[in-house]
Amino acid sequence: MRKLALGQMNRFVSLEPKVLKGNKPNAVHDMRVASRRLQQLLDLLYPAPPKEIRRLRRRIKSCRRALSEVRNCDAQLKRAQKSLASKRRSSRETWEAIGKYLAERRSETFGKALRKLGKLNLAVAYVSLKERLEGNGAPRAEDGEDGTRSQLLPSSREYASESFHGRFRAALGKVWQAYEAQAGKSRRDADTSALHGVRIAAKRVRYLVEVIREFDVAGSAEVLTWLRKLQQHLGDWHDLEVLEQMLLEMVARPKFLRNHLDIAIRVEKLVLRNRTAKKRYVEKYFRMTLDSAESRYLKEWVGDLLSARSPAARAARDPADDRT
Repeated sequence: MRKLALGQMNRFVSLEPKVLKGNKPNAVHDMRVASRRLQQLLDLLYPAPPKEIRRLRRRIKSCRRALSEVRNCDAQLKRAQKSLASKRRSSRETWEAIGKYLAERRSETFGKALRKLGKLNLAVAYVSLKERLEGNGAPRAEDGEDGTRSQLLPSSREYASESFHGRFRAALGKVWQAYEAQAGKSRRDADTSALHGVRIAAKRVRYLVEVIREFDVAGSAEVLTWLRKLQQHLGDWHDLEVLEQMLLEMVARPKFLRNHLDIAIRVEKLVLRNRTAKKRYVEKYFRMTLDSAESRYLKEWVGDLLSARSPAARAARDPADDRT
């Protein structure tokens, strides 16, 4: 586990110089993903984190938030560039205006993100965590956030212990309960906040399952494949949601509306088409999660782990078998 955390911390910090260059959209995305994976590993290593780890988690989360708007701009700029391939002059004119607005917004947002990243001093956090994880012998126990003693990092001999697997079960139970709650909420009212809640909850399940897969738990690879598909689908929906918000903010500017009324009208028509596309994404989300073979397999797999039953008996069965 320590090796996984060190590897993820190395990747997280190594991406910062690429992000700072300003012209590496993939680096921004990858650093945000690395931050989630690192945070998940720290949560497993320190269920009752000492002060130093709590401080590090806050820095990791702040980094991800600082880059959130930059990533949103990058995703929409990519969409604009793709749409500019259209041969229709009116469409090109509209997307050129959108692209210009997004580029200006990205530049402004990136400047703010740089200032926030500069205050986080990730290099110091990196050295501190590396010393803690690479230190000779087991780290000392310290007072956790709730006043309890933080648990020591598991050694390789502890990987097969009941306490170690209990830690995984506790973490899985927590994220699964949150996912089930958000999914249930979305079925009652599929509004933006509910779907966003499912998207975040599914991410947390996915990143925990990634760690579980590293320990060759039966069925984890199949579960992870489906979770990635679900996350990609909800991510595509979210990008359309962000695009709509940005377009509405674009045409709401008085000067733009006054000088480019024709483009503003076409942008509003684009928003309406965008809403139709979002509905299709929501419909597919329900097909994926309500009673598909993959969602049933996920639920049973999680149930096996939480009840401490070995999922080995399920390993030889593909989720597709449930369809027969």
